[in-house]
Amino acid sequence: MGDLIEELKGKIIAAFHLEHLTPTQIETDAPLFGVGLGLDSIDALELAVMLERDYGIKLTDITLGRKVFQSVKTLADFITQQRGANA
Repeated sequence: MGDLIEELKGKIIAAFHLEHLTPTQIETDAPLFGVGLGLDSIDALELAVMLERDYGIKLTDITLGRKVFQSVKTLADFITQQRGANA
């Protein structure tokens, strides 16, 4: 899962123009929203689009989205879980 976490960090940096950060500077368990990376609700939509585009996972449940988008780790766990469910 380490590779997926690093991949996600890179995608987040690119998608949200966080070029001042490196993947190692993004804490795996740090919040993506609010006090963490400071992402907002518009960014949540972009994350949902990235999930569908890059991983074929459609996320339509807002409550689930809040759990999935808590951190890079929860996002990676969700992708891994969905890949296993669809195997």
